[in-house]
Amino acid sequence: MDNYSKPAHYYERPIEIELIRSMAKGPLTAKQNQTLNNLLQSPADSKDAFIIKPAADFLQVTNNQPDAGMLFGDFWYEGELCILFADTNVGKSILAVQIGDALSRGTPIPRFAMKQQPSTVLYFDFELNDQQFAKRYTSELHGRHQFGAGFYRVVFNPNANGAHKFNSYHDYINNALENALITSQARIIIIDNITCLRSGTQDAASAISLMHKLQTLKNKYGLSILVLAHTPKRNPTKPVTRNDLQGSKMLINFADSAFAIGESQAKTGVRYLKQIKQRSGSQVYDAANVYLCEIIKPYNFLQFEFIGPGNEADHLVHYTEQHRQNTEARIIRLHQQGRSLRQIAGDTGISFTTVFRVVKRLGGEEEEEIV
Repeated sequence: MDNYSKPAHYYERPIEIELIRSMAKGPLTAKQNQTLNNLLQSPADSKDAFIIKPAADFLQVTNNQPDAGMLFGDFWYEGELCILFADTNVGKSILAVQIGDALSRGTPIPRFAMKQQPSTVLYFDFELNDQQFAKRYTSELHGRHQFGAGFYRVVFNPNANGAHKFNSYHDYINNALENALITSQARIIIIDNITCLRSGTQDAASAISLMHKLQTLKNKYGLSILVLAHTPKRNPTKPVTRNDLQGSKMLINFADSAFAIGESQAKTGVRYLKQIKQRSGSQVYDAANVYLCEIIKPYNFLQFEFIGPGNEADHLVHYTEQHRQNTEARIIRLHQQGRSLRQIAGDTGISFTTVFRVVKRLGGEEEEEIV
């Protein structure tokens, strides 16, 4: 009997290892090559870390799958883990609820294509309390907004006492999230916002762990996930980029797509949507073609009204000499009030280096060294 005709359990080492050792000694025989090909083409064991198949097989699988449908125009597609980020009070939650409600109805938001069949949507709301949420979607004249039947709001249970059964609160929340998916059978989830599921936005290990977990859930259950995140104070003279997302180096890398809400510095109340990263679709809404919008409340539903395309440059602060002088005057005023250089940088969105140079040149002795 040929050694390679014997069952795999005959060997102390796995047959794959035996074949690799044989390859190191010289070319494999035809029978050995056939055995290796069969191993490569067989279904991967759940314990294996990798799946190895000919590249052509992946193309065949892809050809048999329908194209991903749009969930919110070119900003978010089916099967994606997408990040929506913006500064505080710009309207992330308002837009997220509007998207979730539309998906639950199967009714597209005007100007943005969306899958037509109604879907079950879980909206994890870690931002608003019940009273704040109700205020946004009721009015004295028109009463309560009638949400789609498949739109579910998920909030923390203040009486929950099961966390002690897990190694960490992080594990407890991950388990609860997966249980909610299984119970509801929802395949679209919105998380508002990401800071409530991790210990710190700047901790690299925490970012990797969280995004990996969400990607795992996405692949396991065939999910589409929209995650909301904040930006730190930013320079209003510069366009929105991936660097404006807190923890961007980790979060953006693990996301399939990302878009941002910017705030116009030229027109009060105007916002704009801008694509930051995309894989399934095209780069449609870049700096030269952002989509302008405003927040309105017709009847009893707080929502975004979409105006039309625009150029991001038209909605940034133009850095004129007057603006430079005003900025420097503000820095010196805060410095004279006793604020540290780092506090001034955080309050104004101006880089620490710029604050340091202005104070050194105009405000006397610097307080801190540049690290």
